Amino acid sequence: MAITIREVASAAGVSVSTVSRAFTAPDQVQPKTRQRILEAAAKLGYAPNPAARSLRGGGTGTLGLIIPDIANPFFPPIVKAMQARARRLGYTVLVADSDEREADELETIAAVSKRVDGLVLWASTLTEDRLGELADQMPLVVVNRHVPGIPEVRISLSAGIAQAVEHLRAYGHRRCVFINASRDELSRGKSIHESFEAQDVSFVELGPYEPRFETGVLAATLVAAHGATAVLAHNDLVALGVLHQMASLGVSVPGDVSVIGIDDTLLASVSTPSLTTIRIDPEEVATRAADLLLETIAGHGAARADVPADPRATPFVEIGSRLVPRASTGPAPGR
Repeated sequence: MAITIREVASAAGVSVSTVSRAFTAPDQVQPKTRQRILEAAAKLGYAPNPAARSLRGGGTGTLGLIIPDIANPFFPPIVKAMQARARRLGYTVLVADSDEREADELETIAAVSKRVDGLVLWASTLTEDRLGELADQMPLVVVNRHVPGIPEVRISLSAGIAQAVEHLRAYGHRRCVFINASRDELSRGKSIHESFEAQDVSFVELGPYEPRFETGVLAATLVAAHGATAVLAHNDLVALGVLHQMASLGVSVPGDVSVIGIDDTLLASVSTPSLTTIRIDPEEVATRAADLLLETIAGHGAARADVPADPRATPFVEIGSRLVPRASTGPAPGR
């Protein structure tokens, strides 16, 4: 039988009217109370009617998600997991692709913003000032981008990268190439530099390039020129491009060169050879982003001017990472 609003109210220890306001007029409910209600609703499987909520003037019942490249196999599981989380809480998700270009991102935001109650921006290319203006206008959460005063989901690669470099060093690799396809990410570049230095492994950084398969194809030809025996790529797509080009050049992976990606997409496990990669859990990222956005929607009645000056007080969630060893890494030549 369908769960009723009365059952949610009882589980959360509030009145039926408070539960109703939590879904129809979230700015009228204390954030902690709304969070308790959302958790109770999720646990019971309660799903309010978004259309009814919209007719009552309580919002659109839709969350926005703008991602940089929908063709990247990392993002479909993100979209699916966020849709599942939102559906459990009575929302739908509107997804759009910015194509990693500022002009396209601005145009997409303008088209989407009036149709959603809040927005998740992934690896935004916009300036901090523009993002601040947007956060003044609507509930906003950023992923893989740090802007003081804006709630964020941080993907920390520190642990995964440290494991990857230790993995390569244990196999005897002492000279590596890092293919950089990052323009502005919080921790990736810093973690890589620190990890290589800590393991006393030298490396050459190539790029920045576009984070695409073609980048790996082009960069692969430079690996031998630098005398490297291992490659750490910006993501799985770039790493798969390296694998493809190495095969075309008659270079053995991992016999001559070991290759590591980042993301652990489905393609990583079915490539030839299977790709050693750093795993980021897409379901956890998407779920936490959706929850943080709903918290932000609930508290958006307060002006951003009231946000504490200390940026550490801004809500954020950190997601970790870990190495998944597969067949694309092995002993350095001669070891």
